Amino acid sequence: MTAAIRSETLQVRSSEDVVTVRQRVRFWALQQGFGLVDQTKMVTAASELARNTLEYGGGGSVLIEALSRESRHGVKVTFEDQGPGIDDIELALQDGYTTGSGLGLGLGGAKRLSSEFEIVSRPGTGTRVAIVRWK
Repeated sequence: MTAAIRSETLQVRSSEDVVTVRQRVRFWALQQGFGLVDQTKMVTAASELARNTLEYGGGGSVLIEALSRESRHGVKVTFEDQGPGIDDIELALQDGYTTGSGLGLGLGGAKRLSSEFEIVSRPGTGTRVAIVRWK
């Protein structure tokens, strides 16, 4: 059974908040004993999702949780916004697909950098993306 042992909630309303998310995710990964490579993967994925939350979702919140499952430790980061939502999640996960000016690597890249990835979105109701990385 997976248990959240600590958590922190942050707002994502500006580019400065994206930087704060990166810093806090690195802190939490370090606290959970992640090495540099795993820290970097988690921070990179969280940075992409924070940027998406701001740019496409109009801002939102992020919940960072320290996880424990038997002898494993992990970090879960959940982004939520009340933006326009995603019409076609499978299409949005494809590399190269973008509705903006980016390279279209954010969602798919975040998924590849994570141990677990979950996205729930409905047009008009917003999006929730949760990623987990285990040590």
